[in-house]
Amino acid sequence: MGERTRAAAGTTTALALVVALAGTAHAYPGGTPDFQTNVLPYCAACHSSADEAALTGVPGDRPARETAERKHLAAIAAGDRHYGKLTDADRARLVDLIRAVDVNSTIELEFPPQVAPGETFQVTVRVSGGAGPVVGAGLVDRAHRWYAKSAESAGWRVVGAPTVIGSQGEPQSGWLGRRPERQGRNITFVNITDWKSDAVTGKWARGKVIYTLRAPDEAGDYPLVGFYLYGTETAIPLSTQTDPTYGDQPLGGYTGKSGRVKFTDEHVITVK
Repeated sequence: MGERTRAAAGTTTALALVVALAGTAHAYPGGTPDFQTNVLPYCAACHSSADEAALTGVPGDRPARETAERKHLAAIAAGDRHYGKLTDADRARLVDLIRAVDVNSTIELEFPPQVAPGETFQVTVRVSGGAGPVVGAGLVDRAHRWYAKSAESAGWRVVGAPTVIGSQGEPQSGWLGRRPERQGRNITFVNITDWKSDAVTGKWARGKVIYTLRAPDEAGDYPLVGFYLYGTETAIPLSTQTDPTYGDQPLGGYTGKSGRVKFTDEHVITVK
């Protein structure tokens, strides 16, 4: 399949998807244990964007307001809601540590630059950083929070279940195994569980998801983008609350903005 291409993209922390409940956006700091299906980045409305480019073309100042600096870190610095429990010095320290999480949280997409029509091949999404206990990774057609569609809408077809490799280097099947096999486990999004980073010591989790794709039958250039959903606060003791039922939770709570949405660059694979 020729030389493989690796494309890297930036930073940030553990999975939190959202649903509308009584008019309020709520996150899932423990991943989506009940939902084993394709997920798109628009679902993570309570997350913050790594940069304004994730909402390119959206009018007004909304792209800027969705960034981590304005949506999340500014609330910490101001002592809003739960962050008011911290001293000024601790809030400043927390902002610095969250920025370290963001810098060390990355997503890369490895793929062949060219495949034959109908060829079956592999692409790998590599992720690092993120707070845990769960992060999410998937494949879409563009690097946009609101406009991205599943990679299959671009003509790619997922063949079989993705291979999930956790931060301990071991394959994981628990999350995906909750989806009935008869309904097919060939989905474009997965949770990676048992995930733990530590911003204080600088220890960053790493994992990967290997997808087997079938190329479209018609020649052409087809887009492929990886996306990463993760959280930040539970990588830091200052911003971690322990719940007797749900374990470590972000200080900002379910309605906080401590999660992130991160994309790779917009890549193209040539079918020829």
